[in-house]
Amino acid sequence: MRQSMGVCAIITPWNFPMAIPSWKIIPALVCGNTVVFKPSELTPLSAVNFVRVLEEAGLPPGVVNMVTGGPIIGELLTTHQDVAVVSFTGSTAVGRLVNQNAAPYFKKVHLEMGGKNCIMIMDDANLELALEGCLWGGFGTTGQRCTAASRIIVHERVHDRFVEQFVARATALRVGNGLDPKSQVGPSVSDKQLAKVMSYVEIGQKEGARLACGGHRLTGDQFDKGYFHEPTVFVEVTPEMRIAQEEIFGPVVSVLKCRSLDEAIAIGNNVDYGLSASLYTQDINRAFQAMREMYTGIFYINAPTIGAEVPLPFGGTKNTGN
Repeated sequence: MRQSMGVCAIITPWNFPMAIPSWKIIPALVCGNTVVFKPSELTPLSAVNFVRVLEEAGLPPGVVNMVTGGPIIGELLTTHQDVAVVSFTGSTAVGRLVNQNAAPYFKKVHLEMGGKNCIMIMDDANLELALEGCLWGGFGTTGQRCTAASRIIVHERVHDRFVEQFVARATALRVGNGLDPKSQVGPSVSDKQLAKVMSYVEIGQKEGARLACGGHRLTGDQFDKGYFHEPTVFVEVTPEMRIAQEEIFGPVVSVLKCRSLDEAIAIGNNVDYGLSASLYTQDINRAFQAMREMYTGIFYINAPTIGAEVPLPFGGTKNTGN
């Protein structure tokens, strides 16, 4: 017999306020469970509309229940004895609390947390393809996704050529209102998130990395109505720097230099996270070596670190979750 678990607590973030609730809630319902859904307090309207659609589709009352609020609501859901499953997407710090809260009750806990993902570019890579992938990986959705490529590790033979073109392309990106089809980079989600991005720009400069482009909040006209930051690229970054170790969740990319694939893999693995990584190469042997040796949940060849693998599990290793 296949038995449902019972009540599932679904706690979701602000950056994909429709997609993430969908891919958590719908499988829970298919397996015969009921749901208590707590969306991010920054994006509640998307959640309201999502639940409204479920109601309009004929879902019986009480099968999906939505409650809004902050940490107090989250703590109640993760410690309530009637909740059998907790699925959380968000920061590693909060995920650790979720796990601790659920542990005394032996709840099933699913955690999707932070990332410090890398794109590795070898000397035989198609540089035009790599440039496109790094721009989308680093600055798509303003870098506000756990799979964003905030580190680019480039072979020394193509490093200078790549950096010159990447900085030029990043500088040319159009920043603006996300509802404008011409915008390529939108705003940070809140003043708090923008302040975090700006603090890491300052940290990077103090650590000795060179600011190749960006680094400032945008002001004037439309920018005063939101939290806009320039696409920012740091070069001369070393692996131990905080900007190369910690998740920023904004349009800030660090470029590091390597001498070989082995060194690139060592740098790539030398972080507390293990979500996504990518390698640009035309050598199938290099590709399979990197697939074997990178300790991440997701791996791409000649593509950015972000995608939508519908038929596959989504998750990572280490501080990224379980």
